[in-house]
Amino acid sequence: MNELKGIHHVTAITSSAEKIYEFFTYVLGMRLVKKTVNQDDIQTYHLFFADDKGSAGTDITFFDFRNTPKGTHGTNEISKISLRVPSNAALDYWVKRFERLNIEHSGISVQFNKNTLSFTDFDDQQYQLISDEGNEGVPSGTPWQDGPIPLEFAITGLGPVFIRIREFDFFKGMLEEVLLFKEVGSEGAFHLFEVGEGGNGGQVIVEHDTSMPQSQQGYGSVHHVAFRVEDREELNQWIDRIEGMGFRTSGYVDRFFFESLYVRVSPYILFEFATDGPGFMGDEPYETLGEKLSLPPFLESKRGDIERLVRPIDTMRSNKEFKKEME
Repeated sequence: MNELKGIHHVTAITSSAEKIYEFFTYVLGMRLVKKTVNQDDIQTYHLFFADDKGSAGTDITFFDFRNTPKGTHGTNEISKISLRVPSNAALDYWVKRFERLNIEHSGISVQFNKNTLSFTDFDDQQYQLISDEGNEGVPSGTPWQDGPIPLEFAITGLGPVFIRIREFDFFKGMLEEVLLFKEVGSEGAFHLFEVGEGGNGGQVIVEHDTSMPQSQQGYGSVHHVAFRVEDREELNQWIDRIEGMGFRTSGYVDRFFFESLYVRVSPYILFEFATDGPGFMGDEPYETLGEKLSLPPFLESKRGDIERLVRPIDTMRSNKEFKKEME
């Protein structure tokens, strides 16, 4: 059984597709590689931000469900999203940038021998930048070449996902015995688990917490995290393994951009397993990724209805020139 290849993507919930587009494009300098809709709720935008080429392991995605209340942070939640940058010097750049743009942050700190910088967005979604300096393991992606961030400081992909959990022993057993992670370190209540080639792109940090109230999902919280598998054959093997361990699953799901399996691994934590391909450039050229409303073939016949349900968002960038911002 091949191990999981690392983090595939993280999907979160936002109060505003327009504001999250502005935040990720102009503040964080990540590339919108797909503007589509939630395939199970076609009036909801689904925006994918990633590296320059939309590589697996680099994308963070957002739903903007209508009439969703604000989420509340607590235990039993995917609590923080990490984004990789090339070096410790890059974090110094981001401190200055966040100060200039009035982005709330906690300053640079060290966890598991990696320099990090935690920050929040307008919804109080929790993030951290993590330095790849000295990192080994899952390779990161390619920074957005035409974005506003100097390439030596730019975000290149996803780092460790944080999960805050009350029933730690059960969750640890699930990670190790079912998903083949290994615990490789601990610092207080935080436990570092690794899979595949490991490193920043193949890690989960589990925080054992019994004091916080139960989290409530809503905007400003994470919906699910996805892990990478090579192809449909491997995905089928994981379906057999996970169902054989007694977990109920979604079964095979074709998301067009990748193929998936969904599993609620604990009452409040949803994991997805997703193939590396086909990827995001099958229906749009590299030059204009994310600029049109992209629909999978099975929704194309409903395009007229969908375009009436979702309000237009201007995501044209190929006609703009971004100057590199030195802070």
